[in-house]
Amino acid sequence: MKEKIENLYNKDNNSAYKALLDLETITTESNDLYRYFDLLLKMLNNERTFVRVRGFRLICCLAKWDTENKINDNIYIILKELEDEKGTSVRQCLEKINLLLIYKIELTGIIASKLRSLDLSKYKQSMQSLIKNDLEHILEYL
Repeated sequence: MKEKIENLYNKDNNSAYKALLDLETITTESNDLYRYFDLLLKMLNNERTFVRVRGFRLICCLAKWDTENKINDNIYIILKELEDEKGTSVRQCLEKINLLLIYKIELTGIIASKLRSLDLSKYKQSMQSLIKNDLEHILEYL
């Protein structure tokens, strides 16, 4: 497991993405990755965007296993990734945020507030419209 997590930092994006998908699959079946939560949280401070996105996605996948409320305790740090300068990164994060909304119902207000307050003006117009559509789709169910 630790080797897969280390591979998330790999500069070879294909290898790192495969590790991400493998770990996401593991989280659907067991809580084996939960003991590494702090390592995933640390990824959100990495200088590389893709590393941060991978950490965000895996944290979202761990929502159903979060018996110690580590996500609750760190929600503002986690949601900060939605302010990334790269629109494609924000969209990847938005793909997984529904897992927080499903398994962490008590955080719905905080998450919805964050989603509604995102500043999309820093992205190209084409990316703005894509992110806006993603947000509308998520928010319509809240």
